[in-house]
Amino acid sequence: MTALIAGFDAGQTHTTCRLAQASALGGLQPVGEGRGPGVSHLAAPGGEQRFATALQRSLAAAVTGMGSAAGELAAAAVGASGIEAGSPVQGQGQRLAAATLALPGHRVVVTGDERTALRGAFPSGAGILVISGTGCIAVGRDGEGREHRCGGWGWLLDGHGSAMDIGRDALMASVRMADGRDEDTSLRSALWSALDLATAQELKARVVQADFGPAGFARLAPWVDRLAESGDPQALAIIERSAVGLGELVAGVARALALPSPPVAAVGGALTHLDTLRRAWSADLAARLPGATVVAPQQDACHGALLLAREVMGPQRLT
Repeated sequence: MTALIAGFDAGQTHTTCRLAQASALGGLQPVGEGRGPGVSHLAAPGGEQRFATALQRSLAAAVTGMGSAAGELAAAAVGASGIEAGSPVQGQGQRLAAATLALPGHRVVVTGDERTALRGAFPSGAGILVISGTGCIAVGRDGEGREHRCGGWGWLLDGHGSAMDIGRDALMASVRMADGRDEDTSLRSALWSALDLATAQELKARVVQADFGPAGFARLAPWVDRLAESGDPQALAIIERSAVGLGELVAGVARALALPSPPVAAVGGALTHLDTLRRAWSADLAARLPGATVVAPQQDACHGALLLAREVMGPQRLT
């Protein structure tokens, strides 16, 4: 016998829903996938509505792809940005997801998207996952199932190693160059040209606009990475500081879980696309945690969510 389950990966830009048939023998057969809008923190204005809409639309898109083969949903798991494991917000998300998906509460899991990404990267056994995109976080699990995270406390408090930090630090360096505190390099002219700005006063006004925020800073990270590759000293220093920040995240998780030689998987736009950052991080990790081995994630966050959904469904639904 099989049952239909759903795994959601809900980020700030979009939400992916993957449907699968779960068998009594432990297999998962994907049968549909769809996308919907992203989510925000549940405590933010409109957060609950965005969360519900993201689940509804991504599920509807996945079901549409199945056509007449779609059946009744038996269980679901959601990995969502802004959900802290063990927090009241997690309970809030759990109740909201159950109501939105018309499922009993014990057949739904809602957790942080880093937790489903970790489960996908390492479906069984120990490992550490480091994520660097607009924000950054590292999370790991030991051989007994204990988990620990470092970082990910929000861009206002803790973004060292993220694309947001790289862009912000580069703009901070640019204004120091503009007023004469530091030597002017190609970093300032390249970033100001990318933003179509001519003066520090214009930059000051631009970064406080509502449409800038963390994503506005993060969009500048590829420029900084390329300038570091070309030898710009300020850009290279910024990239190397971020690499150290990512190394600290991984080492913190390894220390907390007593994992001296962990497999480490790296995902996220910054570590995937910024070549200079990835090389610098790999070098820092090798020096900081010589026993670590960088590996490719086995599966993605949607697969990790499906594994959690199958667990909460229980064997009785598959007999």
